[in-house]
Amino acid sequence: MDNKTSRIRHLAKTLTWRIVASATTFSLFYIFTSDLESAGIITTIEFFLKMLFYYMHERAWFKYGRLGRDD
Repeated sequence: MDNKTSRIRHLAKTLTWRIVASATTFSLFYIFTSDLESAGIITTIEFFLKMLFYYMHERAWFKYGRLGRDD
């Protein structure tokens, strides 16, 4: 897998996982608070922040996760 393909794959995985995880965050926040507006605000903030962190994590694993392997 070349670097460009891996970046696209990592972006796709990041986005689809964020959708699933953010739906969970929204649901839990709404269940516990019954506050639709706050649930939306929190979900929006965490969506972008965690997407950035996940992407950086994926890139680090791609770059440094090969230690000790003969790939």
